[in-house]
Amino acid sequence: MNSLLKFRRPLSSSLTSLSLQRLSTTLHYVFEEKKEGTSFIHPTAIVHPNAVIGQGVSVGPLCTIGPSAKLGNGCQMHPSSHIFGNTELGSHCVLMTGAVVGDELPGHTVIGCNNIIGHHAVVGIKCQDMKYKLGDECFLDVGDNNEIREFTSIHRSSKSRDRTVIGDNNLIMGSCHIAHDCKIGNNNIFANTTLLAGHVIVEDYVHTGGATVVHQFCYIGSFSFIGGGSVVSQDVPKYMMVSGDRAELRGLNFEGLRRCGFQVTEIKSLRTAYRKIFMPSNTNSMGFDERLSEVEHNEDLGSIPAVCSMLQSIRDSFTENRRGVCKFRQWSSS
Repeated sequence: MNSLLKFRRPLSSSLTSLSLQRLSTTLHYVFEEKKEGTSFIHPTAIVHPNAVIGQGVSVGPLCTIGPSAKLGNGCQMHPSSHIFGNTELGSHCVLMTGAVVGDELPGHTVIGCNNIIGHHAVVGIKCQDMKYKLGDECFLDVGDNNEIREFTSIHRSSKSRDRTVIGDNNLIMGSCHIAHDCKIGNNNIFANTTLLAGHVIVEDYVHTGGATVVHQFCYIGSFSFIGGGSVVSQDVPKYMMVSGDRAELRGLNFEGLRRCGFQVTEIKSLRTAYRKIFMPSNTNSMGFDERLSEVEHNEDLGSIPAVCSMLQSIRDSFTENRRGVCKFRQWSSS
């Protein structure tokens, strides 16, 4: 036993020494590469010679980069992440382990700068719309500074004349789904497992709770809030808060408005307008359209930009091909 231990100690020391030497050499090599601004590609990565690789790009083990891919300066691909099809990444994007961006389809996937694609997220692949015809062009355009977390799926458009669009500065948490032809604005926060069906439009500064489901063709107005577990089957006007199955109006998103810098006078005016439209003191006196018109022609309220924007958002929900506003209870304000 003693002789075996004597044999093991030198072997262990030798392996440790060899491992440290290799690690030191690799770190030194990577450091020198980054210092010079050139790219580092791991020997096990598969990079097509026609791919366009920017300066300072890091490609980890077992990654794949297709022939039509373009990577901007400073991009990072963590182990086993992949880029397929006609896909363009702006500068300083990060693909975490298992992320897949792009698909071998006509059209393109364009990702802006400073985006993070989370672990095993799938971005820019074929839609799940049965009307899509194989061979048609399909598109996805993503802006800058978005964080797309683990296991999220974002699909390309279903038709060549349309596209899926995501703006800037959005946080899309784990296991969310953004279907074909959706239009997402800026500065939105989608909590885990938020699911958007096809052709949904989300404006700016929207916050969804976890496990939110939105029906196809719905509009979600700016600065609105959707409570967790809600099923949204109609439009959510600007500044409003909804929740439930099916989602109903629950008032204004006061906290969200305060956090976004709305003035106290603006919030009070919005509250007054909301109560006149959705919480009349006498529900038998006027119909919904009449109450809406009354607020529109009110000299004090109709001159405030935030109120005008809310009223226009409500009006638009009743135009052709729109689904109307979420249900509301006409509670008495008295």
